Amino acid sequence: MAPWKARSLTWIACGLTVLCALPASAEGPTDTAIPTGNLLSTIRDGGVLMVPLLGCSFLLAAFGFERLVSLRWSRVVPKPFVTRFIEQLQAGSLSRGEALDACDENGSPAARVFAAAVRRWGRPAVEIEQAAIDACEREVNHLRRYRRVFNGIATIGPLLGLLGTVFGLIRSFNDVAGAGAMGRPDLLARGFGEALITTAMGLLVAIPAMVLHWVFTSRVDRLAMRLDETCQQVIDEISLEATAEAPRRKPRAVLAAGA
Repeated sequence: MAPWKARSLTWIACGLTVLCALPASAEGPTDTAIPTGNLLSTIRDGGVLMVPLLGCSFLLAAFGFERLVSLRWSRVVPKPFVTRFIEQLQAGSLSRGEALDACDENGSPAARVFAAAVRRWGRPAVEIEQAAIDACEREVNHLRRYRRVFNGIATIGPLLGLLGTVFGLIRSFNDVAGAGAMGRPDLLARGFGEALITTAMGLLVAIPAMVLHWVFTSRVDRLAMRLDETCQQVIDEISLEATAEAPRRKPRAVLAAGA
């Protein structure tokens, strides 16, 4: 554990020990419970650090929704287009110009990778593969954007919560010191409530951010593998080696049909 984390946990433990050791107030119970039923009251009692934590939560929701929409399989590697495109190449019903037009019309990341390969139609397979790899890397980097947003929120959220905990403890001890009433645990309750609310809010923001970071990273990796697989099928049909073998396969097909 980092030294600053150990010191912070020590402060929290000391504050809780003082709270537990104080005798009950002679004035009877007061309304110092931490609000949990009213969201607005909880946010208000969480202190000023609830503002950046709420901002982090809104950013998480906005970017999370955008990534869910942008990383759909049907948008990145549309199965109908990929299947039809490869089948037409295998049947020899697509020329270079028609293939480029089909890719431009579709406009998906898979289509852009296919277009990079088709532009080198009839070249050696190694040259086409290099062009496809470069295009695939550009598309994957585009799919990986905003990952740092989730990583940043997952890192900043607990730190803001911990800072709120420290502010709450400072407030509690200042309240007791200013009132000069060490036998009044209710004076500590408000600051301790602020500390616990900000800590809980920081974790509530950070945990979903980390989960979304893992989910989107895994999805991008699987999409990259699928792009590579489908592009290899395209290369196998348009490379110089494939076009050289095509005249040999055609007579065999004709003989088989005549037999």
